[in-house]
Amino acid sequence: MTALYLEDMFVGRRFSGGPVTVDRDAIKAFAREYDPQHFHLNEAAADASFFRGLAASGWHTAAMSMRMMVESDLRPDGGVIGAGIEELQWPRAVRPGDVLRIELEVLEITPSRSKPQQGIVRVAMNTFNQADEPVMHAVGRLVMFRRPAG
Repeated sequence: MTALYLEDMFVGRRFSGGPVTVDRDAIKAFAREYDPQHFHLNEAAADASFFRGLAASGWHTAAMSMRMMVESDLRPDGGVIGAGIEELQWPRAVRPGDVLRIELEVLEITPSRSKPQQGIVRVAMNTFNQADEPVMHAVGRLVMFRRPAG
C-alpha cells in the first residue's frame, strides 16, 4: 500500500481495520502484566463483579485497537505517530470471543507553522464488536508528514 501524506488527508476521509478476535488467555495475560484486577484475571470473581463475566482491560482494548490502526489502510509515511489522545471512552466491555474492528475518520487537519514539513491530523477511532456495538471511542492527534518536494 502506498504511504500517505498530509496532502492526502481531507476531513471526512475514512479508514478501516481488523478484524481481531479476542482470546481469553490473552485477556488474562495482558491483565497479569498491566491491569491485574480480579475481573480481568479470574472468571469466578469476574462473574460476581460489576462486569458479570470476564472482561478485557480497557487498556487491552486500546492496544488491540492501536494494532488494528497500524495494520489498517491508514498508512502514514513514517508510521503512525501519536501526538496525544483527547477523548477515550469504553462504553461496553470486551469479552472472550468478541471479534473487533475499527473505523477511523479524519476530523481536522492542521499544518504546522513551526515545522512546515509536517502537520497534525485529528482522527476519531471507533472500535466495534461483532454485533456492531461500540466498545471504544477515541479522538487522537497524529503527526503526518508532507509529501517531499520533487
